[in-house]
Amino acid sequence: MKLRCLWRLFWFIRALMDSALAQETYAPHSIRTEGHLTLGGLFPVHARGSDGTPCGDLKKENGIQRLEAMMYALDQINQDDQLLPNITLGARVLDTCSRDTYALEQSLTFVQALITKDTSDVRCTSGEPVFVKPEKVVGVIGASASSVSIMVANILRLFQIPQISYASTAPELSDDRRYDFFSRVVPPDSFQAQAMVDIIRSLGWSYVSTIASEGSYGEKGVEAFTQLSKEAGGICIAQSLKIPHNPKLEDYDKAIQQLLETQHSRAVIIFASEEDIRGVLNATKRANQVGHFLWIGSDSWGAKSSPIHQLEDVAVGAVTILPKRSSIKGFDEYFTALTLENNRRNVWFAEFWEENFDCRLLSSSKREEGSRKCTGQERIGSDSKYEQEGKVQFVIDAVYAMAHALHNMQRDLCPDHPGICPRMESSEGKVLLKYIRNTSFNGSAATSIVFNKNGDAPGRYDLFQFQMTNSSVPEYRPVGQWVESLQLRLEELQWPDGELEVPISVCSLPCKTGERKKKVKGMPCCWHCELCDGYQFQYDETSCKLCAYNMRPNPNRTACQPIPIVKLEWHSPWAVMPVFLAMLGIIATIFVMATFVRYNDTPIVRASGRELSYVLLTGIFLCYIITFLMIAKPDVAVCAFRRIFLGLGMCISYAALLTKTNRIYRIFEQGKQTVTAPRFISPTSQIAITSSLICVQLLGVLVWFAVDPPNTIVDYDEQKTINPMLARGVLKCDITDLQIICSLGYSILLMVTCTIYAIKTRDVPEDFNEAKPIGFTMYTTCIVWLAFIPIFFGTAQSAEKLYIQTTTLTISMNLSASVALGMLYMPKVYIIIFHPELNVQKRKRSFKAVVTAATMSSRLSQKPSERPNGEAKTELCENPAADPMSQATKKTYVSYNNLRI
Repeated sequence: MKLRCLWRLFWFIRALMDSALAQETYAPHSIRTEGHLTLGGLFPVHARGSDGTPCGDLKKENGIQRLEAMMYALDQINQDDQLLPNITLGARVLDTCSRDTYALEQSLTFVQALITKDTSDVRCTSGEPVFVKPEKVVGVIGASASSVSIMVANILRLFQIPQISYASTAPELSDDRRYDFFSRVVPPDSFQAQAMVDIIRSLGWSYVSTIASEGSYGEKGVEAFTQLSKEAGGICIAQSLKIPHNPKLEDYDKAIQQLLETQHSRAVIIFASEEDIRGVLNATKRANQVGHFLWIGSDSWGAKSSPIHQLEDVAVGAVTILPKRSSIKGFDEYFTALTLENNRRNVWFAEFWEENFDCRLLSSSKREEGSRKCTGQERIGSDSKYEQEGKVQFVIDAVYAMAHALHNMQRDLCPDHPGICPRMESSEGKVLLKYIRNTSFNGSAATSIVFNKNGDAPGRYDLFQFQMTNSSVPEYRPVGQWVESLQLRLEELQWPDGELEVPISVCSLPCKTGERKKKVKGMPCCWHCELCDGYQFQYDETSCKLCAYNMRPNPNRTACQPIPIVKLEWHSPWAVMPVFLAMLGIIATIFVMATFVRYNDTPIVRASGRELSYVLLTGIFLCYIITFLMIAKPDVAVCAFRRIFLGLGMCISYAALLTKTNRIYRIFEQGKQTVTAPRFISPTSQIAITSSLICVQLLGVLVWFAVDPPNTIVDYDEQKTINPMLARGVLKCDITDLQIICSLGYSILLMVTCTIYAIKTRDVPEDFNEAKPIGFTMYTTCIVWLAFIPIFFGTAQSAEKLYIQTTTLTISMNLSASVALGMLYMPKVYIIIFHPELNVQKRKRSFKAVVTAATMSSRLSQKPSERPNGEAKTELCENPAADPMSQATKKTYVSYNNLRI
């Protein structure tokens, strides 16, 4: 099967050769110079033709200059006594017309000698041979375009003819298994693509598009760039477009419209031929997008003027890459000295002459009839613009690389032979390829010429930018280099429309501090920015984390900071009112207590029950004092005192009142049944009962201390607002709302019990006791605490909980104390101070008389219909008729008697 395929390939090549030979006999498109060894040459002398014609317009720089560079190098080598002595090099140079299929057809010329029989013994009658065997081509210099080199390399490798390219940079050609006879003095596009990646990253671009010419050079270059950008990370391809073979204007316009669909992707990587570069720039101008795109051009753009001729405004700001090169002075002298007379070996030189000087030489010229005739005296560089083409150095280096390989081969194979020996002449191409790969010498620009195992030259690039100069004439300016790493002078870069900063080419703008990136699926360079909300901070680019419970994010949300700790301050409006009331209450309490002490033996003080009054006043005083403990800065001591005095003041007050009301109730309740005095109604008994009730509260506090020792805490949940900037940690005692209610619960129980007794003793005549003032006191106190409970618990979830609950609690306690102080003691103090004449002792009554009066008073208060046996109302106790002063006393005096009920 394999043999059959090779046989078919042989006949296909033979058919192509017959066609090529016929074409050459009719119209030879090649240069042929004689020598001991012949080198082939492939150059794009003409552009790609259109409308079915293989060749188009002449290419002055890429074609003629490169071709002449090879001829110049051959002349230099043939004149050098140290390199290939006694051996001259000839040439067979062909025009590829910038088309791979045409180049393949032309390159068959190089293998004619290997597959054509020797018919030199067939001679004419004159003795001349009928057919001359074609010269053997030992190596080929070329081609230029990668697509052409790939096509030609597939043929040359079959016949083991080494090939050295001066311009083909496609990464595909580095495959030593498929293109084992291919070498090049320019670095592959894999290096160029790496340089582009480094440029993109240096400029801070992350979102780029690519344009490639259809074929190996463009597609493989973009493929290498895409692969390297993925490996490097941080670069995304917005669009990857391809310009087809034989493109129309619509193809370029469509490409620009597609690029505009991703407006943020301004940077465009372009691996394309000169024709396609011009087409893209023209389409950009037609779309009125001059200055929008930021071009990064490959070496096919380089520093050439032809791709941007009359499109300079579109190309301003373009960064281009060109393998490191130097202008060869000797070639400038050689090329500018060429004339029609001294350069007859170049079959295309006459066409170049017409093109370069815009004149006509022959009547068969393609130039228009109106063009002036050439004089032949024109001079390159004087009468026309001249600038050395960028690849001239590499053409010269490629020829010298072949010459050095042949020199080393001749030295090893023919050590005692001055020229070419039979061994060298019969050697295969593999031998020459080995010497080419091992060649090392300083090239025309004094740079080292070496090849790696794949036949590639090392990567060395110059970086240019097309800029407007001071004279407003744009030109290429060097801005850096790439030799294994990037060296880019950012300060020398200029951008379209006079932009001073590096333009951006990103899919998404960088997120602000405190925002995380939410990546778009499938596009790692595109994201949405989401604010780290609540109590989160920006942990890294893509995530937020929650701050610790005692921390909050800083203003820019890049880290956490401690939440400020607050407490109820003395100057706070929430504290001013309770403190003011407490101060007034304390002053009033001290005043009442001082008054009672001062008038301790007066009837009113004695009738009030001096012992219990002092106990009650002490409780009222403690109720006021707790306000200051509740507002003071919490510490262990303050918290301990809060626990003790929070319920103690109220407990003392209501224990005293309960004892007093209970005593009144028992006296008058038992008086209904007997005239015997109840037990435990003496002052000592009353103090004992009150103390017992207070001890219950103190015992509860001691248990509380034992179970949960006092301590301070910082509550971060109380004021943890939605806006973390408003969050505060509240320094407070380790007392929960439930513990506060429990602490006050016993006092509230005493208060409720006291209220019940006050209700039961409400009908006792006011002449004999304080039941009614105590009743009014308890009713009012109950109303105060009934209002306290919903306010206290209703604000449990409020951010102002500390202030509201503290203020509510202290004001409630102040009001309770003030009600008791005002209703029970202020009338007495008023009489003691302002009406001392009323503070006199009335006549003594026996306990029996008092009880009898109270009982009869209770009966008389009933309705007549409810009285037994319809008895009439009878005045008991003190008869006004019997005692004329009785009525006056009843109207004028407060009824306090020596019994001290």
